[in-house]
Amino acid sequence: MDKPKVVRAGMGIMVMDLDGRVLMGLRNDDADKASSELAGEGTWTMPGGKFEFGDDLFAGAARELKEETDLDAAHMEIKSITNDKYGDAAHFVTLGFLCTEYTGEVKTMEPDEITEWRWFSLDALPAKIFGPSRKVIDNYLAKRLTGDA
Repeated sequence: MDKPKVVRAGMGIMVMDLDGRVLMGLRNDDADKASSELAGEGTWTMPGGKFEFGDDLFAGAARELKEETDLDAAHMEIKSITNDKYGDAAHFVTLGFLCTEYTGEVKTMEPDEITEWRWFSLDALPAKIFGPSRKVIDNYLAKRLTGDA
């Protein structure tokens, strides 16, 4: 029996430092370890993931940020809503959060999935960015909530 096709909810957290740089993590080249239904292996991504059943929006995003980077979010805002599809395999509505207030030092908490974290200037981003993260950044730069038609 085929698994029912459902739209799921995900999030990307655009962590920005005082210099206006964003935090991006390099996903493992191995698709199984990169752990994405949206084919993100070998790309740079912002912290994020899937909402769990019962999550509050901001608490869910803070949980993912902590799990992946060990940062504690002090304040976040929703800056983007995107529709992300990977053929017939996966479909997510992604909330893009902006986090400029946080505490802690960035650590690679899940090294099998994200091999390293680096800060990038918005005008010097890496070439291969995970699709949903790219959309969040594009919406932020264009000062729009969504780029979907």
